[in-house]
Amino acid sequence: MPVRELQQRITSAEFAEYMALYRIDGRGPHYDDLRAGTIASMLANINRDPKAQPETWGALDFIYWNECHHGRQAASAVLLDDPEQQSRLIDSMMFPQKA
Repeated sequence: MPVRELQQRITSAEFAEYMALYRIDGRGPHYDDLRAGTIASMLANINRDPKAQPETWGALDFIYWNECHHGRQAASAVLLDDPEQQSRLIDSMMFPQKA
């Protein structure tokens, strides 16, 4: 709903109440991220090779900006001079060959 339409529909007191409720409730975009992470982990676990990846994935494994990842060391980038080799490396990391 556009802001102007909202301003016509509710009073400033109602708006202040919604703002207070939002602060108290604590819900927001991080819940959307958690839902998306849950779906991503389900798809990853469905297609997971248990021999190559024995541990199942969790929702937070796909939300890298979540505070649980702050303590982990970031992997250093692998940049190759040959664009074809770089493409093959990315392809092999994203779509590993099944043995």
